[in-house]
Amino acid sequence: MNVKITSVAKQLPKYVRETKEILPFVSQWLTGQEDRFRRKVLKIFENAAVDKRYGIMSIEEVFTATSFEDKNDIYIREVKKLGESVLKKALNKANWDPKSLDYIITVSCTGIMIPSLDAYLINTLGLRQDIIRLPVTEMGCAAGVSGIIYARNFLKANPNKRAAVIAVESPTATFQHNDFSMVNIVSSAIFGDGAACVLLSSEEDAEGPKIIADEMYHFYEATSMMGFKLTNSGLQMVLDKEVPDKIAKHFPDIIHPFLEKYEKSIGDIDHLIFHPGGKKIVQTVEALFGDLGKNIDDTKAVLKEYGNMSSATVLYVLERFMDRNPSQGETGLMLSFGPGFSAQRVLLEW
Repeated sequence: MNVKITSVAKQLPKYVRETKEILPFVSQWLTGQEDRFRRKVLKIFENAAVDKRYGIMSIEEVFTATSFEDKNDIYIREVKKLGESVLKKALNKANWDPKSLDYIITVSCTGIMIPSLDAYLINTLGLRQDIIRLPVTEMGCAAGVSGIIYARNFLKANPNKRAAVIAVESPTATFQHNDFSMVNIVSSAIFGDGAACVLLSSEEDAEGPKIIADEMYHFYEATSMMGFKLTNSGLQMVLDKEVPDKIAKHFPDIIHPFLEKYEKSIGDIDHLIFHPGGKKIVQTVEALFGDLGKNIDDTKAVLKEYGNMSSATVLYVLERFMDRNPSQGETGLMLSFGPGFSAQRVLLEW
C-alpha cells in the first residue's frame, strides 16, 4: 500500500518584523539589567541566523506583561484562523473537496485549547461528521514529522483514503516577560510563528512523493533536555545547551541503521529535508554532512526567513522541495528533533 504526500501549504500570521526592528524592543525590555548583559543579549539576537519572523500578535503585545490567560486567548483565536486558512490552501492546491478527508491530525504545543483545533476545523470547513481526528500536543518541534508518521500508518491500513496534517504554532505566545535566563533569551531569538498543512493519500492514482519508510528514535535519559514547564506566567521554555552535542553524538545511530534497512546510504539521498532547530543545531548537522557533499541550504533559508516555528518548520522546508518538483526516482530524508528527547525520520521517493 503506497502512501503519498499530495500537497504542502504554509500560512503566515499577519505581523512580521525584521530582527533589526526587534532589537529596540529587546533593549527596552532589558532596562535595569547590566550593560554587559544587555550587549550580550542583543548580540544573541543579531547572530541567531534569523533575519525576520512572523507573529500572531504585534511586537508591542509580545513585550507587554500580559497574563498567561490573555496570551493563550490570543493563541486560541489566531490558531483557529491560521488552521482554517492553511487547510483551505492545501485543499485548493490538491483540488480536493474538504468532505473527501477521512483523517485529520492537528499539531501544536505552544498553547492550550480544549476542544482542540481539529474540532473547530470540522465545523468551519464542513468536514464529514465521521472523520477521524487526532490532536498531537506534546511532541514539540518533532510533531510535524510525527503527524506524517501517524497519517501514513492510518493510510497504510486504509486504502483509498485521504489525510490532513495541520501544524500551527506560536512560540511568541510563550515569551516570559520576567524571565531573563539564557533559555528564554535564546529561544526568543530563534523562534517565530507559522502554520503548515500536509495532505496525504493512499489512493492508487495519488500524486506526489511516496513515503518509503518512517521511524522514531528515542534518546535515553534525556527527558529534561527540551520542553515546556507550565508556570503561572505561561509555558516556560526548557532547552538544554547540550542539545547540539547530544544530536551529534547520536547522529550515526539515527541515520545510518534507518537507511540501511531500506538498502540506502546517506550518499543515495538527493534531498535533506531537515528541521532548522536553531543556528547551533544547523551548524552541527551541516558539519556532519558537509564531507559527504550534501547541503541543507533550504533548512538554513527557512530559519533565516521565518525562524524556528516548532512543529511547522520542517514542513516549510518540505514545501520548498515539493514546489521544485524533483525528478522521478529522487529521494529525500525528513528529520526533526523534539522533546523526549527524540528524532523522527521519514524517507521519501519522488
